[in-house]
Order: sequence, then structure tokens, then C-alpha cells
Amino acid sequence: MYERKIYRLAKHITNSDEDAEDVLQETFLKAYEHLDSFLGHSRFYTWLVRIAVNEGLMKLRKRKTDRTVSLDETPEGLEEPVIREIAVWDGSPEKKYSQQELRALLNQAIQNLKPSFRTVFVLRDVEELSTEETAEVLNLSVPAVKSRLLRARLELRERLTAMFKKKGDDVFAYL
Repeated sequence: MYERKIYRLAKHITNSDEDAEDVLQETFLKAYEHLDSFLGHSRFYTWLVRIAVNEGLMKLRKRKTDRTVSLDETPEGLEEPVIREIAVWDGSPEKKYSQQELRALLNQAIQNLKPSFRTVFVLRDVEELSTEETAEVLNLSVPAVKSRLLRARLELRERLTAMFKKKGDDVFAYL
């Protein structure tokens, strides 16, 4: 029931498919192991998100000390790998490409946020948790969540504005 949402949250936190899969698995494993400690003071999903956020942040901390390089990811400075799947074009190819490009720019901007801002932004604006639920999940005060969310949104606005000025207005041509 929550698998896709938790995976998407983990992907936003870790910025890696493999790490997101690990976080997803660890989240459900820990939730199952500690199900008896769920007291019901919050929604089950909120409790699950808190476990996922903790697992994602632990994965990021471990990654800082880990010196391995993934063979699946494209190294920086090289072109993107060729997509080997054949896509079905529902709309025009130009429109699909513009949407993908816009989505990639947005994801890049989100991933470039500091982890504390990125996590609050993803929980509030992507996962649509309330401010109170986000505060509970992250063990922060409501004003701290609001402050981080505002800073994340302002930083995203600056980054996206700069990106669109570089790319020109043609990004919005087919939206």
C-alpha cells in the first residue's frame, strides 16, 4: 500500500535507485520488527515515513565514508547512458521531451538542496504531509519545519530561475 510512496521519498533523500531500494527494504523490515512499539498516536503512514527518513539519512551518512563507485551510475562529465527501453509516445515527441527536461531540471534542483531542506521540501510538497506530521517525522518543531520549507522553496526558486535563464524560454514551449 505504501511501497511506491516510501520508495519515492527514499529516492529523493538518497538520490540513488539502489540506495532507495535498500531504504525501502530496511523501512518495512524495521516497521515489521517494531510493530508492537507503534502506539497509534499518529497515523501509521507518518510512523512509516519517520522510519524511512531515518533510514535514508543513515544511508547518506554511510555514503560519506564509503569510497566505492557504482558501475551502474554515469560518472559526472559524461553523457547520459542510452535508454534501451522503447517508449510509447502518447503525445508528440516534442511535448514529451520538454516535460522530461523540465522534470529533470526540477529533480536536479531538488537534489542540490541541503539534505535538511530537501527532506522537509519532499515531505511537505511532494508527499503532501502536513506541517505537524512533517515536524513529528523529523523530530523538529513546527516553526523549524516552516523555516526550512521557506528556505528550500526560496533556494529552489533561485536555482530554477537561473537554469531557465540559461536554457531560454524554449523549455516551456510544449507544456
